[in-house]
Amino acid sequence: MAAAGPPSSLRGAPCRLLLALAVFSFACEACKKVIFQTPSTLEADKMVGRVNLGECLRSADLIQSSDPDFRVLRDGSVYTASAVVLSDGRRSFTIWLSDTKKQTQKEINVLLEPQKKVLRKRHAKETVLRRAKRRWAPIPCSMQENSLGPFPLFLQQVQSDAAQNYTVFYSISGRGVDQEPLNLFFIEKDTGNLYCTRPVDREEYDVFDLIAYASTADGYSADLPLPLPIRVEDENDNHPVFTEQVYKFEVPESSRLGTTVGVVCATDRDEPDTMHTRLKYSILEQTPRSPGLFAVHPATGAITMVAQYLDREVVDKYKLIMKVQDMDGQFFGLVGTSTCLITVADSNDNSPVFKQSAYETSVEENTYNMEILRLPVEDKDLVNSANWRANFTILKGNENGHFKITTDKETNEGVLCVVKPLDYEENQKVVLEIGVSNEAPFTRDLALRTPTNRAVVTVHVRNQDEGPECKPAAQYVRIKENSAVGSRMDGYKAYDPETKSSSGIRYKKLHDPNGWIAIDEISGSIQTSKILDREAATPRNDFYNVTVLAIDQDGRSCTGTLAVSIEDVNDNAPEIRQDYVTICKPKMGYADISAFDADEPIHGAPFYFSLANPSPEVNKIWTLSKVNDTAARLSYRKNAEVKEYYIPVTVKDRAGQSATKTLRVNLCDCTHPSQCLAAARSVGVSLGKWAILAILLGIALLFSVLLTLVCGVVGARNKKRFPEDLAQQNLIISNTEAPGDDKVCSANGFMTQTVNNSSQGFCGTLGPGMKNGGLETIEMVKGGHHTLDSCRGHHHTLDSRGGHADMDNSRYTYSEWHSFTQPRLREKLHLYNQNEDHLSSHDYVLSYHYEGRGSPGGSVGCCSEKQEEESLDFLDHLGAKFTALAETCTKR
Repeated sequence: MAAAGPPSSLRGAPCRLLLALAVFSFACEACKKVIFQTPSTLEADKMVGRVNLGECLRSADLIQSSDPDFRVLRDGSVYTASAVVLSDGRRSFTIWLSDTKKQTQKEINVLLEPQKKVLRKRHAKETVLRRAKRRWAPIPCSMQENSLGPFPLFLQQVQSDAAQNYTVFYSISGRGVDQEPLNLFFIEKDTGNLYCTRPVDREEYDVFDLIAYASTADGYSADLPLPLPIRVEDENDNHPVFTEQVYKFEVPESSRLGTTVGVVCATDRDEPDTMHTRLKYSILEQTPRSPGLFAVHPATGAITMVAQYLDREVVDKYKLIMKVQDMDGQFFGLVGTSTCLITVADSNDNSPVFKQSAYETSVEENTYNMEILRLPVEDKDLVNSANWRANFTILKGNENGHFKITTDKETNEGVLCVVKPLDYEENQKVVLEIGVSNEAPFTRDLALRTPTNRAVVTVHVRNQDEGPECKPAAQYVRIKENSAVGSRMDGYKAYDPETKSSSGIRYKKLHDPNGWIAIDEISGSIQTSKILDREAATPRNDFYNVTVLAIDQDGRSCTGTLAVSIEDVNDNAPEIRQDYVTICKPKMGYADISAFDADEPIHGAPFYFSLANPSPEVNKIWTLSKVNDTAARLSYRKNAEVKEYYIPVTVKDRAGQSATKTLRVNLCDCTHPSQCLAAARSVGVSLGKWAILAILLGIALLFSVLLTLVCGVVGARNKKRFPEDLAQQNLIISNTEAPGDDKVCSANGFMTQTVNNSSQGFCGTLGPGMKNGGLETIEMVKGGHHTLDSCRGHHHTLDSRGGHADMDNSRYTYSEWHSFTQPRLREKLHLYNQNEDHLSSHDYVLSYHYEGRGSPGGSVGCCSEKQEEESLDFLDHLGAKFTALAETCTKR
């Protein structure tokens, strides 16, 4: 093959790409495209051309080809990896250059084109080149590792075909020449002889890829560069080495045959997959010498057990000297050693054994919570381990729970204790069978061949001179309620445990909650010292307990309880729970009342309710109906008058025991019963003679005030003008202790006094109609709402027909005045109990709290002419109706 000219890639301009990229980019930047002219058929390992890699990326440390049919050397030479045929005359691929440190990547596009035949005239003096048989090809070459020379050591001769026609000079490059290790190889320039200058370690360099060049004196490349690999042949110069100097393994002593103890491993630096690295393991020595315990697999290094059992109690540690040899263990192979320490872990292969098979001990009767015997055991397993610690169990003889056995953690002994007193009279000797085992379970083979170790313990019970015995501790007796004082019955009995007799025992009462029972000192019988009341006992349905002390002749004693069951008799009538009932008309059509009976249920419900001799008025309005066994429903008719009623109700239990109670029933015009509570409380107050006198004086005072007001109104009509002091004679309704926003209207409806110009005050309209002292109507409204008698410049008197009535023609009886004012007062009270949205509000009706002066039930000072607080204590007891009037004037 003729030598090609310089490749076109050497004539290209340098790449204009940035080399210092901060981030590695897989989107490669392309350098200048390279074009090679080649034959259409290329043989394997044939050089195609050379690319100047330095112009594209000088710092590239990784060179790759996108086409596997081509490979690229570090100097930029492009070779065929296999035979290539250019079917269409062209072929392209990409060379990738990567700098892994700077994370930079670039690419060079390579295009292969068929060669163009150029016809040129040959110079007369030009020598005709004729190609001889091709000899410029890779020659296999190798050298021995650690060669002894002599150096320089001749390896081979390189020759070029162009040497037949030209004077050719040879040179080489690559690792070992111009790369580390430097100057290891050199080639004679004229002859092409290749030499090595010093020994080579294969473990450091296993192959050298050199490239040989042939050029003429003027620098012309006479032939393509020749790849020249030099392989270093391995020598067995490295000993196999274990991965650890000392191996430590642990194996349970109960391990079976074939159990793997551990695995040892060695490495060899010589060439893999050769005899130099084929290793074989063996055991050189075992300490203590017990042949046949362990073996090692020659190829894998796994140490296994070859004995049936290990016994930790005999030998707890073994030391093995391990050997590894290359050359498959042949005598001339190199050897490495290591130490293997094997610890035998304890297994529960030894059961605890009692030092004796039988024990005897004694204990005094009536003693408990005391140690009576210690049982030592022996165990060969590891001390203070779960395989050594013992668990004791009482297998037989402790059916009554008198004994308990525990383990002393320090000595591993069984401690036998009495936890429940023994009785010599019942049993003088107790035989116990005690077993022992370990905390950890036994190994399977030991559990199959070894039964539980047992010991027999005989406990002798010693007699003790005992005091009386109170058995059973609680004894029961039944006594009927209300039994006569002095009634006798059997009481408490104590016994001498040895004689089983009660003679000589005296009795004494220690505790009797109500002092109902007396006890006979000699016989222990009891009698009632008071009448027993079951309902007074606490708790009522439990036993009445009396504590009794029994004393023998030697002064020894015991304590027992006499539980008295008090039998109930029907000595309590049912009782109605309510005393006062409020019913809001018409919202509530009835009220439920209930009763209870202190006796037992057999003497109680169902109850029967009825009206007891009611008055015609009550009988006409009120009815009773059954709700359930303990309750009844009190209903009223629609025409019932709003007021307070006193209704006698009789309730009777199933045995006929009955009781009558008078209920106070307040039939109230309200929306909620709480609105009537204040009036109900004031009615319930009992009045003394001084209170009655105060009420009479208050009535007289009120009539005088009203008479004065009426006279003022009549005088005003006659004179057709208002007296100057008329405002002082009117009723002033004030909700504050200081002057407020209240308005006072004169008798004919005109406003006579306004404070603070407020439109939200109370307005009272006074009518001229009067009789029996000149009673006048007082009607008020809150928040500017109209009253029945308006203050708009016209006026209505008590005459329901309208118009103005003269004083002499408008005489009304007291009942007419009462029937007219009462509904209007209730209506005003109902309005006062509403907020601005006309909804019920409990925040409007407020009761005065007593602050040390004045009346806690309100005041009627607004109706008084004097407007004073002195000598008005009698107003505290004016009754329900005057209280309602006072509350009307009270600040809301």
